[in-house]
Amino acid sequence: MNNPNWVSGLSSILPLILVWSLVWKSLALWHSGRRGQVWWFVVLVVVNTIGILEIIYLFAIIKLKPSELFSKKM
Repeated sequence: MNNPNWVSGLSSILPLILVWSLVWKSLALWHSGRRGQVWWFVVLVVVNTIGILEIIYLFAIIKLKPSELFSKKM
C-alpha cells in the first residue's frame, strides 16, 4: 500500500514541528510561571498553536529581547 506524497512529507516534518512547539511552549510557560501570571500559564498549557501564541506572549506581551529568553532574571 503506497502512501500519498503528502503523508511522507508530513511524517518527515512532524518531528521538527514538535520540537519547535516544545521549545517555545517551554520558554513561555517558564516565563509566565516565574512572573506569577497564572492565567497566561493556563492558556499556554491548554491552547496549542505550534509556538505562535507562545512567541506572541514572549515578544509582544512581556516584551522580552531574544537575549533574555534564557535569562533567570525577571
